[in-house]
Amino acid sequence: MATKKVIVAGAGPLDLHGEGAALKKFNKKAVFVHNYQSGDVLTDTARIPGAVKVDLEGIQEALAVSDLAVADIGAPQGDALETAVARILAVANRRTLVVLAADNLLAFYGLGVDPKKGRIERPAAARDVVPTVCYIADLPVPEDCTGAVIYQVLKDLNMKAKELGKLQEAIRRMEAALQRDNREPWDKHDCA
Repeated sequence: MATKKVIVAGAGPLDLHGEGAALKKFNKKAVFVHNYQSGDVLTDTARIPGAVKVDLEGIQEALAVSDLAVADIGAPQGDALETAVARILAVANRRTLVVLAADNLLAFYGLGVDPKKGRIERPAAARDVVPTVCYIADLPVPEDCTGAVIYQVLKDLNMKAKELGKLQEAIRRMEAALQRDNREPWDKHDCA
């Protein structure tokens, strides 16, 4: 199974209303947290074991060696914002969670996120980003984490239970296959 990856991009105030293809795609498929209290998301997520802090250009290289890239993208506007979002989306695949945490907005895109929700009204703070990221991407939660998972952005609230069920079924199939292989050669054929 492919590893889950995460890109957490922190930024100053952003205006995501643009005409570029990347901004349109992001706005269409992201879930925005309406009632968001900003904070230092980059510092918080950098404390997750294995996180790599990079700039915008280093995201792809960071994901080659780690499951979590934490990038400060500044406060791009206009074409620069379109370019930044396009670069992030180009690196992301279907097994990648993208979190855009700006001073004025919080958005989740990709892995495990339900784009049909578009916007949620649940109050959330910067401290809620780390447990949400860790929950979705199976990353270890730092011991001093005080936030809560933002379940409202998820496609399936029972995603972890279903993942465990799939793993248990795979183990049962492997055990059955091992039992078939443990028979003596003369027991494998009906040679009477």
